[in-house]
Amino acid sequence: MKLLLDFLPVIIFFAVYKFSGDIILATAVLIPATLAQMAYTWFKTHTIEKMQLVTLGLVVVMGGATVLLDNKAFIQWKPTVVNWLFAAAFLGSHFIGQKTIVQRLMGASIELPTRVWRQLNLCWCVFFIFMGVLNLAVVYTLSEEAWVNFKLFGMLGCTLIFIIAQGLYISRHMPQQDQHNGDQ
Repeated sequence: MKLLLDFLPVIIFFAVYKFSGDIILATAVLIPATLAQMAYTWFKTHTIEKMQLVTLGLVVVMGGATVLLDNKAFIQWKPTVVNWLFAAAFLGSHFIGQKTIVQRLMGASIELPTRVWRQLNLCWCVFFIFMGVLNLAVVYTLSEEAWVNFKLFGMLGCTLIFIIAQGLYISRHMPQQDQHNGDQ
């Protein structure tokens, strides 16, 4: 449910673009959709994650610039800026604090060696950098419509594949449970 809620503004952006063919209009709808998403999240949980706030800020600033200046480049660069900011934050967590961001997010439910947490965190850094570069490659080599499709399906697909790969990696490093029931 949370994943759907997180992607709802992008889905709305996609739908408006597909019906209108107008990226400026789709961006103008994206801004209040993202604000409504944050308001709903706040109403339901009384918290908003820092990553959500960064995304909201960039949607308002870069989306606003797109609408006000009638220039799609701002909204097309937003995913790259978001991904690179996340990469910087994840990398910074290697040097600030005792735990990486990945360990802070998942450490309460999974027990892993510190070395594995650090490797996972670096993998997320590389993933975010890659997604930012991939976004720009799509923006500058494919059509506007291809970028809109990539924004929803490509980024979501890449993220899901990465999460599955992360799960497989984590499963290899989790402590093994005793497979005996004490029956001997």
